[in-house]
Amino acid sequence: MRLLSLTVALVLAVALRGAADDSMQFRGPRGLGVSTEKDLPVEWSDTVGLRWKAALPGRGLSNPVIAQGRVYVTACSGFEQRRLHVLCFDVKTGKLLWDRQFAATGTTVCHPKTNMAAPSPLTDGRSVVALFATGDLVCLDRDGDLVWYRSLVGDYPTVGNNVGMASSPVLVGKTVVVCLENVGESFVAGIDLATGENRWRHERPRGINWVTPVLFDRDGRTQVVVQGPRDLTAFDPVSGKRLWSTEGSFATMASATAGDGMIFAPGGKFTAYRPDKDTVQLLWQNPKLATGYCSPVYYQGLVYTVSAAGVVNCAEPGTGKVLWTERLDGNYAASPLAADGKLYVLSEKGLTTVLQASGEAKVLATNQIDDTFLASPVAADGAIFLRSDKFLYCIGR
Repeated sequence: MRLLSLTVALVLAVALRGAADDSMQFRGPRGLGVSTEKDLPVEWSDTVGLRWKAALPGRGLSNPVIAQGRVYVTACSGFEQRRLHVLCFDVKTGKLLWDRQFAATGTTVCHPKTNMAAPSPLTDGRSVVALFATGDLVCLDRDGDLVWYRSLVGDYPTVGNNVGMASSPVLVGKTVVVCLENVGESFVAGIDLATGENRWRHERPRGINWVTPVLFDRDGRTQVVVQGPRDLTAFDPVSGKRLWSTEGSFATMASATAGDGMIFAPGGKFTAYRPDKDTVQLLWQNPKLATGYCSPVYYQGLVYTVSAAGVVNCAEPGTGKVLWTERLDGNYAASPLAADGKLYVLSEKGLTTVLQASGEAKVLATNQIDDTFLASPVAADGAIFLRSDKFLYCIGR
């Protein structure tokens, strides 16, 4: 009987863990913009190649997150965007399973390009955590029942939205890491997934910053790397211990990425570092690798950047040498997705250019959906998910 119980427990534990092809937080696994999905679609339109298309109740910049056959996304609606939504769809059919709504407790004044549903949610398959630009932080279970709720502007009254906050929470184990850098009280905090209480908290420099922390592995342990305008700092996600830090001039919109023991940080000069215990080695800098809004990606031994004007660069990770440059049509806010040997680059007007991920420039396809897209594309369940202001698109067989 005990053996049977252990077997059942093991099966449940595996089932509730995110599958390898799930995309459970901003820019997918570890926030790197890379997916292990295979056989992804290359060509589509708004009438061909869609698995489903679901209407959304309001605007949002957040990318969808996917786990255990469910797609979660946030939106904002109502007067001055004061109604906050967390929605759940069936990954196969696009059926709306639930829509939970909350009233904003913080200010909703922001730049017209952004909105209150700018940060992406996260999930571990059991829980869904959503942070809004109003400072409202909510945790629901997979069926939409409330687990806990916090008004961060209630806890820290000087936190200011100003032109719009967009940093997404990240999950390490059972710790939700939230970074709020603004003109008011600024901090990075580790929050207990089960209770919503702070496990640790560190002050951060005041100033507007939209960057999401990235996860970096060293010696078999995960570090949370926080990028500010003037520093790159790593923390232990469990204890909150400050592990290392380096100064520089970094982007306030595009997040860093990591790969092969290196961290690639956008900024005035795109910079590569190699952290080593409590020191950080600067490897190279290249001002030609512009990023704008778009976070870079490291994939299959190469680094890719996309500028706001649609200039795609491919560079060697060890030297920063640019191997090729491709100029695309349109303006770009969404970060690129690397998957299935390809690079998916989505413009604001719905043009997705599919490039071969290699040391030579090769455009495989261009696909148009007439809609407005600022959220980053996501791959999961054999499909690509695109989120606009009005719809959630699932592209795939």
